[in-house]
Amino acid sequence: MSDKPKTLAVLFDLDGTLSDSIPLIRHTYRKVFQELDLPWGSDDVMRWIGRPLQDIAVHFAGKDRAGLFTDRYQHHYHLEHDRYMSLFPGTLEMLKYLKDRSVKTGLVTSKGRPGTVRTVEFTGMAAYLDVIITAHDVEKHKPLPDPVFKALEMIGVEPAEALFVGDSHYDLESGKAAGVRVLAVCWGICPAAELRRYEPEGILQGWDQIKYYL
Repeated sequence: MSDKPKTLAVLFDLDGTLSDSIPLIRHTYRKVFQELDLPWGSDDVMRWIGRPLQDIAVHFAGKDRAGLFTDRYQHHYHLEHDRYMSLFPGTLEMLKYLKDRSVKTGLVTSKGRPGTVRTVEFTGMAAYLDVIITAHDVEKHKPLPDPVFKALEMIGVEPAEALFVGDSHYDLESGKAAGVRVLAVCWGICPAAELRRYEPEGILQGWDQIKYYL
Protein backbone atom coordinates (compact mmCIF):
# COMPACT_ATOMS: atom_id res chain seq x y z
CA MET A 1 0.00 0.00 0.00
CA SER A 2 1.09 3.53 -0.74
CA ASP A 3 1.61 5.89 2.19
CA LYS A 4 0.63 8.85 0.01
CA PRO A 5 -2.28 10.78 1.61
CA LYS A 6 -5.66 10.38 -0.05
CA THR A 7 -6.59 13.28 -2.31
CA LEU A 8 -9.51 15.08 -0.69
CA ALA A 9 -9.49 18.19 -2.88
CA VAL A 10 -8.42 19.31 -6.34
CA LEU A 11 -7.95 23.02 -6.99
CA PHE A 12 -7.75 24.45 -10.48
CA ASP A 13 -6.57 27.55 -12.22
CA LEU A 14 -9.26 28.97 -14.52
CA ASP A 15 -7.92 30.61 -17.70
CA GLY A 16 -6.07 28.16 -19.90
CA THR A 17 -6.78 25.27 -17.53
CA LEU A 18 -10.54 24.79 -17.25
CA SER A 19 -11.72 27.54 -19.59
CA ASP A 20 -10.49 27.98 -23.15
CA SER A 21 -10.39 31.73 -22.63
CA ILE A 22 -7.06 32.60 -24.25
CA PRO A 23 -8.73 33.76 -27.52
CA LEU A 24 -11.00 36.08 -25.52
CA ILE A 25 -8.11 37.43 -23.45
CA ARG A 26 -5.91 38.04 -26.50
CA HIS A 27 -8.80 39.77 -28.34
CA THR A 28 -9.47 41.96 -25.29
CA TYR A 29 -5.85 42.97 -24.79
CA ARG A 30 -5.46 43.85 -28.47
CA LYS A 31 -8.49 46.15 -28.22
CA VAL A 32 -7.10 47.86 -25.12
CA PHE A 33 -3.59 48.24 -26.52
CA GLN A 34 -5.04 49.76 -29.69
CA GLU A 35 -7.26 52.21 -27.78
CA LEU A 36 -4.42 53.30 -25.49
CA ASP A 37 -1.90 53.40 -28.36
CA LEU A 38 0.42 50.93 -26.65
CA PRO A 39 2.94 48.86 -28.62
CA TRP A 40 1.73 45.27 -28.87
CA GLY A 41 5.17 43.64 -29.09
CA SER A 42 5.42 39.89 -29.61
CA ASP A 43 2.52 38.73 -27.46
CA ASP A 44 4.44 40.02 -24.43
CA VAL A 45 1.26 40.67 -22.47
CA MET A 46 0.09 37.09 -22.94
CA ARG A 47 3.07 35.89 -20.92
CA TRP A 48 1.56 37.76 -17.97
CA ILE A 49 -1.61 35.67 -17.91
CA GLY A 50 -1.92 34.33 -14.40
CA ARG A 51 -1.10 37.65 -12.75
CA PRO A 52 -3.76 40.11 -11.52
CA LEU A 53 -5.05 42.55 -14.13
CA GLN A 54 -3.96 45.53 -12.02
CA ASP A 55 -0.33 44.35 -12.10
CA ILE A 56 -0.53 43.91 -15.87
CA ALA A 57 -2.06 47.36 -16.30
CA VAL A 58 0.67 49.09 -14.30
CA HIS A 59 3.41 47.24 -16.17
CA PHE A 60 2.18 48.03 -19.68
CA ALA A 61 0.31 51.32 -19.26
CA GLY A 62 2.04 52.86 -16.24
CA LYS A 63 0.49 53.89 -12.94
CA ASP A 64 -1.14 57.02 -14.42
CA ARG A 65 -3.15 55.05 -16.99
CA ALA A 66 -3.57 51.76 -15.15
CA GLY A 67 -7.13 52.64 -14.16
CA LEU A 68 -8.08 53.41 -17.77
CA PHE A 69 -6.40 50.18 -18.91
CA THR A 70 -8.40 48.04 -16.47
CA ASP A 71 -11.66 49.86 -17.26
CA ARG A 72 -11.29 49.30 -21.00
CA TYR A 73 -10.24 45.69 -20.44
CA GLN A 74 -13.35 44.97 -18.38
CA HIS A 75 -15.54 46.68 -20.99
CA HIS A 76 -14.28 44.61 -23.92
CA TYR A 77 -13.96 41.39 -21.91
CA HIS A 78 -17.58 41.38 -20.80
CA LEU A 79 -18.81 42.65 -24.17
CA GLU A 80 -17.32 39.67 -26.00
CA HIS A 81 -17.36 37.08 -23.20
CA ASP A 82 -20.20 34.86 -24.41
CA ARG A 83 -18.96 34.91 -28.01
CA TYR A 84 -15.46 33.68 -27.21
CA MET A 85 -15.76 31.73 -23.95
CA SER A 86 -15.82 27.93 -23.83
CA LEU A 87 -14.45 25.05 -21.79
CA PHE A 88 -11.75 22.65 -22.83
CA PRO A 89 -13.15 19.26 -23.87
CA GLY A 90 -14.17 17.02 -21.00
CA THR A 91 -14.01 19.70 -18.29
CA LEU A 92 -17.56 19.31 -16.95
CA GLU A 93 -17.33 15.53 -17.11
CA MET A 94 -14.06 15.62 -15.14
CA LEU A 95 -15.54 17.89 -12.46
CA LYS A 96 -18.56 15.61 -12.15
CA TYR A 97 -16.23 12.59 -11.86
CA LEU A 98 -14.51 14.25 -8.88
CA LYS A 99 -17.77 15.29 -7.20
CA ASP A 100 -19.20 11.79 -7.59
CA ARG A 101 -16.19 10.52 -5.61
CA SER A 102 -16.61 13.13 -2.85
CA VAL A 103 -13.45 14.99 -3.88
CA LYS A 104 -13.84 18.71 -3.14
CA THR A 105 -13.10 21.07 -6.00
CA GLY A 106 -12.27 24.74 -6.29
CA LEU A 107 -10.87 27.58 -8.37
CA VAL A 108 -7.76 29.56 -7.53
CA THR A 109 -7.49 32.33 -10.10
CA SER A 110 -5.90 35.75 -10.43
CA LYS A 111 -8.94 36.93 -12.37
CA GLY A 112 -11.30 39.30 -10.56
CA ARG A 113 -14.49 37.96 -9.02
CA PRO A 114 -17.01 39.46 -11.53
CA GLY A 115 -15.29 37.92 -14.54
CA THR A 116 -14.73 34.63 -12.73
CA VAL A 117 -18.33 34.29 -11.63
CA ARG A 118 -19.58 35.10 -15.11
CA THR A 119 -17.42 32.40 -16.65
CA VAL A 120 -18.32 29.82 -14.00
CA GLU A 121 -22.04 30.43 -14.41
CA PHE A 122 -21.97 30.71 -18.21
CA THR A 123 -20.11 27.43 -18.65
CA GLY A 124 -22.08 25.42 -16.09
CA MET A 125 -19.18 24.86 -13.70
CA ALA A 126 -20.91 26.48 -10.72
CA ALA A 127 -22.68 23.25 -9.71
CA TYR A 128 -19.35 21.44 -9.29
CA LEU A 129 -17.22 23.92 -7.33
CA ASP A 130 -16.94 24.07 -3.54
CA VAL A 131 -14.79 27.22 -3.34
CA ILE A 132 -13.76 30.09 -5.62
CA ILE A 133 -10.76 32.26 -4.76
CA THR A 134 -10.16 35.28 -7.00
CA ALA A 135 -7.89 38.31 -7.07
CA HIS A 136 -10.45 40.09 -4.90
CA ASP A 137 -10.20 37.54 -2.08
CA VAL A 138 -6.52 37.78 -1.13
CA GLU A 139 -3.95 40.55 -0.86
CA LYS A 140 -1.06 38.45 -2.16
CA HIS A 141 -1.47 36.54 -5.41
CA LYS A 142 0.12 33.71 -7.36
CA PRO A 143 2.96 32.78 -7.52
CA LEU A 144 2.76 33.26 -3.73
CA PRO A 145 0.88 30.53 -1.82
CA ASP A 146 -1.75 32.77 -0.19
CA PRO A 147 -4.68 32.05 -2.55
CA VAL A 148 -4.08 28.28 -2.31
CA PHE A 149 -3.95 28.50 1.49
CA LYS A 150 -7.20 30.49 1.45
CA ALA A 151 -9.00 27.89 -0.66
CA LEU A 152 -7.81 25.00 1.53
CA GLU A 153 -8.83 26.83 4.68
CA MET A 154 -12.33 27.42 3.34
CA ILE A 155 -12.91 23.77 2.46
CA GLY A 156 -11.09 22.33 5.48
CA VAL A 157 -8.42 20.33 3.66
CA GLU A 158 -4.73 20.03 4.54
CA PRO A 159 -2.11 20.81 1.86
CA ALA A 160 -0.87 17.22 1.80
CA GLU A 161 -4.39 16.09 0.87
CA ALA A 162 -4.75 18.42 -2.13
CA LEU A 163 -3.76 18.77 -5.77
CA PHE A 164 -3.44 22.05 -7.67
CA VAL A 165 -3.77 21.93 -11.46
CA GLY A 166 -2.69 24.80 -13.70
CA ASP A 167 -1.24 25.80 -17.04
CA SER A 168 1.46 28.27 -16.03
CA HIS A 169 4.50 28.51 -13.82
CA TYR A 170 2.57 30.92 -11.58
CA ASP A 171 0.22 28.05 -10.72
CA LEU A 172 2.96 25.51 -10.15
CA GLU A 173 5.01 27.87 -7.99
CA SER A 174 1.97 28.84 -5.94
CA GLY A 175 0.95 25.26 -5.32
CA LYS A 176 4.43 24.10 -4.41
CA ALA A 177 4.89 27.03 -2.03
CA ALA A 178 1.65 26.00 -0.32
CA GLY A 179 2.84 22.41 0.04
CA VAL A 180 0.29 20.81 -2.29
CA ARG A 181 1.00 18.38 -5.11
CA VAL A 182 0.92 20.10 -8.50
CA LEU A 183 -0.11 19.00 -11.98
CA ALA A 184 0.19 20.90 -15.24
CA VAL A 185 -1.96 20.75 -18.37
CA CYS A 186 -0.49 20.77 -21.86
CA TRP A 187 -3.22 22.85 -23.53
CA GLY A 188 -2.76 26.22 -21.81
CA ILE A 189 -0.54 29.25 -22.24
CA CYS A 190 2.83 27.63 -21.43
CA PRO A 191 4.60 24.98 -23.52
CA ALA A 192 5.32 21.64 -21.86
CA ALA A 193 9.08 22.24 -21.93
CA GLU A 194 8.67 25.34 -19.78
CA LEU A 195 6.28 23.60 -17.39
CA ARG A 196 8.71 20.71 -16.84
CA ARG A 197 11.27 23.14 -15.43
CA TYR A 198 8.98 23.54 -12.40
CA GLU A 199 8.80 19.77 -11.84
CA PRO A 200 5.06 19.11 -11.64
CA GLU A 201 4.03 15.61 -10.62
CA GLY A 202 2.70 15.18 -14.15
CA ILE A 203 1.55 17.01 -17.29
CA LEU A 204 -1.96 16.04 -18.30
CA GLN A 205 -2.65 15.36 -21.97
CA GLY A 206 -6.38 15.13 -21.30
CA TRP A 207 -8.75 15.29 -18.33
CA ASP A 208 -9.20 11.53 -18.32
CA GLN A 209 -5.65 11.24 -16.92
CA ILE A 210 -6.39 13.08 -13.67
CA LYS A 211 -7.70 9.88 -12.06
CA TYR A 212 -4.17 8.47 -11.98
CA TYR A 213 -3.07 11.18 -9.55
CA LEU A 214 -5.90 11.05 -7.01
